Amino acid sequence: MKKILILSAIILSGLTACNKTEDKYDASGTFEAVETIVSAEAAGTIKQLNIEEGQELKAGQTIGYIDSVQLYLKKKQLHAQIKAVLGGKPDIAAQTAALQEQLRQAEREQHRVTNLLEADAATQKQLDDANTLIAVVKKQIAAQRSSLGITSANFEDQAAPLAVQIQQVNDRLEKCRIINAVNGTVLTKYAEVNEVTSNGKPIYKIAELNSIILRAYVTGDQISHVKVSQQVKVLVDDTKNTYKTYPGTIEWISDKAEFTPKTIQTKDERANLVYAVKIRVKNDGYLKIGMYGEVKL
Repeated sequence: MKKILILSAIILSGLTACNKTEDKYDASGTFEAVETIVSAEAAGTIKQLNIEEGQELKAGQTIGYIDSVQLYLKKKQLHAQIKAVLGGKPDIAAQTAALQEQLRQAEREQHRVTNLLEADAATQKQLDDANTLIAVVKKQIAAQRSSLGITSANFEDQAAPLAVQIQQVNDRLEKCRIINAVNGTVLTKYAEVNEVTSNGKPIYKIAELNSIILRAYVTGDQISHVKVSQQVKVLVDDTKNTYKTYPGTIEWISDKAEFTPKTIQTKDERANLVYAVKIRVKNDGYLKIGMYGEVKL
């Protein structure tokens, strides 16, 4: 009789433990993060790639570069072409220098004739001729400047497309630099130094792991008890019989029900339809992508 009582107590204790375990969570799911695949933006040989899996990177950090010698040579060629084209531009100041000197001489003569006219030593016709000469020389200068300006503009128009090509090459040169886009930890490295890559080919995958998302699932009966910004407890296996507890914040609730994923357990095992929720959890380094977690609402 005593053995039966002891056995009953053990069974009751086990059932109580099971119930306590079941009561520990209201929903469950797996951890995930926003993963970004950084791809090459240029084609060529990877000359430098300073990353390893598990390494933390900062946004804007330069981690390597792709061979850019051909682009550099193309840029030099374009600069040389622009120099050759613009070398044909006329020197307006030099080519109008003679006329400018004629104008200065005509103005001096006009001044001299004006003084002589005031002293009754020159005639009005002489002054009129001096004024006419100044006007003619000025028109000649204006005409030559206009002609030379048109010629100069034509050379600049010829150089403009080359300047645009240089801007395009500069953009391609910039894309030869491999720059990390987001803060995070390198998850997977797809390329190595001295490998040939192409535009759009993945180089590595990175994710922000300082805060991680638990995608959990709640039943229709529970959905009315959850809301965005709600604080919850997230439980993660620590040892065989203990849990690590993290504070979490619900940041998204699905507006559509879905069939319960096969890998997920719900509090009500009879529930066929569940709602996904995303819970943001600050990561101390213990939480990993794909790890199982439970939620206490």
